[in-house]
Amino acid sequence: MARIAFILLCHKDPKGIIAQARRLTGSGDYVSIHFDARAKAADFDAIRTALADNPGVTFAARRIKCGWGEWSLVAATLEAVRAAVAAFPAATHFYMLSGDCMPIKSARYAHDFLDAEDLDYIESFDFFESDWIKTGFKEERLIYRFWFNERTQKSLFYGSYEIQKRLGLTRKIPADIQVMIGSQWWCLRRQTVENVLAFCDSRRDVMRFFATSWIPDETFFQTIVPHVVPRREIRTRTLTFLMFTDYGMPVTFHNDHYDLLLGQDYLFARKISAEAITLRERLGALWKADEAEFPISNEAAGLYRFLTQRGRIGRRFGQRFWEAEGSLGRDRTLLMIVCKKWHVAKRLTAAIRWHTDIPAVNYLFNEIEAELPDMGGIETTVEKRERHRRALVRMLFDQFESRRVAICLDPSALGLVQDFIEDKAVTRVLLIESDFDDDYVRGHIARVGLAGQHSVPERVNRLIPAVRSDLEHEIERIRDLGVGEFQTISHRNGTERNADALQRFLDVPPDLAMTLAQTDYLFDD
Repeated sequence: MARIAFILLCHKDPKGIIAQARRLTGSGDYVSIHFDARAKAADFDAIRTALADNPGVTFAARRIKCGWGEWSLVAATLEAVRAAVAAFPAATHFYMLSGDCMPIKSARYAHDFLDAEDLDYIESFDFFESDWIKTGFKEERLIYRFWFNERTQKSLFYGSYEIQKRLGLTRKIPADIQVMIGSQWWCLRRQTVENVLAFCDSRRDVMRFFATSWIPDETFFQTIVPHVVPRREIRTRTLTFLMFTDYGMPVTFHNDHYDLLLGQDYLFARKISAEAITLRERLGALWKADEAEFPISNEAAGLYRFLTQRGRIGRRFGQRFWEAEGSLGRDRTLLMIVCKKWHVAKRLTAAIRWHTDIPAVNYLFNEIEAELPDMGGIETTVEKRERHRRALVRMLFDQFESRRVAICLDPSALGLVQDFIEDKAVTRVLLIESDFDDDYVRGHIARVGLAGQHSVPERVNRLIPAVRSDLEHEIERIRDLGVGEFQTISHRNGTERNADALQRFLDVPPDLAMTLAQTDYLFDD
C-alpha cells in the first residue's frame, strides 16, 4: 500500500501546521517540514516541541530564508525531501504541500488512487512552446542571471537585468536539458525522488544554472523529472486542486465550498482560508474517514459559486458609515486605472513608475502584492483595505508625499469607483479596453468554476455568449457613471490617440505620454 511522505513548506500558523502534521501522520503517512527561516523562532520552537514525540514527523536539516521567485524555494524543498528520504525508508510517494493545503479526499481514497497506477504526477510543459507563461519575462528567466528578489529588491533586480541586457551577457541553457514548466505542487514516487537527488549531486552545472534563474520553483523539478523518468510514467497534472482568478491570484476557499471541493478530481486543495474553521474541521475529519467513493462532477457547484460571487461583488464596496464624512483632500488627484485584464494595467503602472514621478500602485483592493509602501499594518490584508478604503488612499498620498496617486481597479468594483468619484478630491478615470475573445472567456469560465477540466466542449461553448455579455456589461456600467475626466486607451486606438488620452489623464508632457503609449507589449495577453 502507498505510504506518503508529505513535503510541507510553511512560514506561518504553527497551530495549523501541528494539526496538519498530526492529521496526516495519523493515517500512517509521514511529514517532512521546512519552516521558513524568516519566520519567528518562537513559532518554529512551538512546532518542534509539539511534534517531538511523533515518529512520523521530521524536519529539514537546514532552514532557509525563502523569497518569492528565488532559488531559495527550491533549496528549501530539496532540504525537506532529503530529510524525508533519510527518515522514512517505507515511504513510497513524496507529495508537495503548503501550509494552507487541506485534503479533499480520505486517506484511503488517496492511497488507493496512488496504488492504482505506478506513475509520477507533475505538471511538465515545454517552456518555450507552451503558453504556460502568459505575461512578462519568458526566455529572459533563463538566459539572464537573477541574484536579487524582484519584490523586495526591485531596483537591484531590474538594474542588474538591464545591465546584462545592454552588455549582451546572456548564457546558454545546458545542452542536454529541455526546460519544462508547471505548477510546483507535485507527487513523485520514491525511485523518482532518489533519481532527482542523484541528478542534483552529479550535475552541479545544472544546479548552478537554475540557482540564478527566475522563479525556478516552476521549472526545476518540472525539468529534472522528465530527464530521469520515462515520459510514459509521468502524468502531466497536479493532484492538488487550485483555481486562479482572471488576474492570476489563487482563489481562496471558504466554509460553503465543501461540496464543491469533494467533487474535484484531486486529493488536496489550495488555498483554504485560515478563517474557514468549519471547512477545515470537515476536511480534517474527511481524511480520517473510511470513504473510498467520491462522485467527480463540478459543473453545478462551479455555477453556484460563480452566481453567489457575483452577488457578493455588488455589496462588497458599499459605503461604511465611518467613511461617509471622510475625504482624500480637495487639493489631491486620484488617478483610477480601470481594467479587467490585470496584467495589462500592471504593465502601464510599471511604466508610469519608471518614467514619471507619479506613485502608481496595482490592485490594492484585490491582492496583497500591489506595490504598496509600508503603512503600519493597514495594508497587510485585503479585508482591512476594503474596510478602510478612504483612509488607506489618504495614507498613500501621505506616504508618497505626492498630490497625485494612481491606483488600479477592476471593473466589477463599480461601487468602489463610484465612491471615490463622489469624493471632494479630483478624480480621473482611465479605462483600458479589453477584448474578450473565445479563448479568454473559456479561461474565465474555468477560473471561476463554471466548468471543469472534464466538461464537454459543447457545454463550455454554450456558456461563452452569456459570460462574455456579463464581462462587457461591467465595462458599460463604468462608462455609464458619467465621470467628467474620463479617458480610454485601447490597442485599436493607435499609439497617437492613446498618447493623447494618457497625456490628459496623467497631465504629463506629450513626449512622455507617447513613451508610455509605446510601452512594449502593453496590450498583449
